[in-house]
Amino acid sequence: MPTLRDIKRRIKAVNNTRQITKAMKMVAAAKLRKSQTRMLELRPYAERMHQGIRNVARTAEVSLHPLLASRPRRTVEVVVLTSDRGLCGAFNTNLLKASAKQIRAVEEDGFTVSVSAIGKKAVDYFKRRNIALRANWTGLSGRVSFSSAQEVAKDIIENYIDETFDEVLLVFNQFKSVAQQQVTVMRLFPLVTDEDEAEEEWEGVGDIIYEPSPEEIFSILLPKNVEIQVFRGLLESQASEEAARMTAMENATKNANEMIDSLTLQYNKARQASITKELMDIVGGVEALK
Repeated sequence: MPTLRDIKRRIKAVNNTRQITKAMKMVAAAKLRKSQTRMLELRPYAERMHQGIRNVARTAEVSLHPLLASRPRRTVEVVVLTSDRGLCGAFNTNLLKASAKQIRAVEEDGFTVSVSAIGKKAVDYFKRRNIALRANWTGLSGRVSFSSAQEVAKDIIENYIDETFDEVLLVFNQFKSVAQQQVTVMRLFPLVTDEDEAEEEWEGVGDIIYEPSPEEIFSILLPKNVEIQVFRGLLESQASEEAARMTAMENATKNANEMIDSLTLQYNKARQASITKELMDIVGGVEALK
């Protein structure tokens, strides 16, 4: 049975942990506000840009730009986007499970899978499972910039043009609310597939007049779209990470409060039992003197 000193020491340790979790929650809340603002400002632009370019690509000549090509699928690139740090609940766990499921589904369809990782947690996850990574990027979590997105996008574009892979899937956590983050799989390449063409409903674009020229327009917009979509994924993941961390630290603080209440009750009971024992010893001594 623990002594009064042991219980008191444990109460102090839990109280110190509670102070840390409260501070981490406040820091995560401050970072969330900033990340959420950046993400919400970019999201409508990124969505309309991606949809607009896909619609135009349906009617464009494939020869206008290499990124318009839609070739037979043999190798699929899966880009997994996680955080560099932990202490954010099931944020990384859920995403990595969904990524593993996506990889298995592609392999079961008979295609070769190429994996790239953004974030230290994804890199460590695949290394522990002896899965070779084609490329990896770390140190972006918490310091998301457009130049970082450009670096990732450049690598993807170059390898797609070189036919290293024939399809690119970006797996990331999309921010829904502070309490909900949804794992999302976005296809970056090809822009249009046979399945898309078979859909009955899509936003028609009619006749298009290009100025100055289709080649020049696509040479600018297609790479820019990839950069924007990767940047959006990074911002969505950053906001989701801070929201998950804030929720995790809030739950940890609540658990610490409950543990302190339980330990305090245990301490009071042990202290009362000690006092009662001392009183019994005194009464017993008095009786013995009589």
